[in-house]
Amino acid sequence: MNNNDLPQFTKSQLALRNGQDKPSIWVAYQGIIYDVTESRLWKNGKHYEHWAGQDLTEELIDAPHSSSVFKKFIIVGQLI
Repeated sequence: MNNNDLPQFTKSQLALRNGQDKPSIWVAYQGIIYDVTESRLWKNGKHYEHWAGQDLTEELIDAPHSSSVFKKFIIVGQLI
């Protein structure tokens, strides 16, 4: 699927998928939104000091893993 074909979501819509307001747990990285709901590391919308429903592009710099971690997750949309 081409990125241009992805559904688009605003930061406000992404923020609702934080594991608290809606059961879905989503995070964004470099403009792409990933569904991390099934990850045991994102239970309740929190992963160490990071919260779901946000763009984590800047925060990944300090992570002990690379962006390849996102390959495990389903792409649900594009952040606009």
